[in-house]
Amino acid sequence: KIRIVRAWQERGNLVAMTGDGVNDAPALKQADIGVAMGITGTEVAKDAAGMVLTDDNFATIVQAVKNGRNVYANIKKAIQFLLSGNTAGILTVLYASLAGLPVPFAAVHLLFINLLTDSLPAIALGLEPHSDAVMQEKPRPRSEGILTKPFLLSVGTEGLVIALATIIAFHIGLASGGAAVASTMAFATLCLSRLFHGFNCKSGRPVLFTRAFWNNKFLLGAFAVGALLLAAVLLIPPLEPLFQVAELSVGLVGCIVGLAFGSMVVIQVLKAIRSMGKK
Repeated sequence: KIRIVRAWQERGNLVAMTGDGVNDAPALKQADIGVAMGITGTEVAKDAAGMVLTDDNFATIVQAVKNGRNVYANIKKAIQFLLSGNTAGILTVLYASLAGLPVPFAAVHLLFINLLTDSLPAIALGLEPHSDAVMQEKPRPRSEGILTKPFLLSVGTEGLVIALATIIAFHIGLASGGAAVASTMAFATLCLSRLFHGFNCKSGRPVLFTRAFWNNKFLLGAFAVGALLLAAVLLIPPLEPLFQVAELSVGLVGCIVGLAFGSMVVIQVLKAIRSMGKK
């Protein structure tokens, strides 16, 4: 049994081994994941295994694989959300610096985004409902990490789209009222775009106009809380000097909402094109 396990491992496969007896212990230990029987299994087998089936039902192994894949997928969604959003902020600052424009964000703006706009949707994505679709995916190679080339390409593309929306808002602000208004426009657009972007990170496929868009109550709550906090910062006069924002007209607020929502629509279209290319 241990020779069979080693042979599969030498071929680069991840190996699971099930057993219940003392003679199974070496193979259970050698396997990447040893699964022992909880009812009929010996203590030696249980000690050597990485997982114990309390009901001795092999179907439980399938459920465990499903749960593990869903947890991994949710972690990956949260990482994608954080990396692509931060990429957008970096690209915006880099553009303003190279173009000799005023600084687009104050320190308090970035603090607001990182503590509130980022954390709530990222946590909510980690609580994304589990899906049966993960069981249709091929096993990942043993050496594959999270930051694969397709993943990084997706992060970069989405970050660029959000950055473009933020830069457009920044220029609209410059043309409308100078550096203070421009900074406020850039901050608000980046903030709201990242809240919308949480829905983009739910799936590799488009979710707009589908039930999947609404199936995570935690993400909906995170979006609502983030949007209300941003609205308070922009619309309550006593908070304006605290958060270094300028008063905006209704038209400029409409531009912020349109650009932020538009960035989500563009990313959804790109996901649809990518999905069609895989078929």
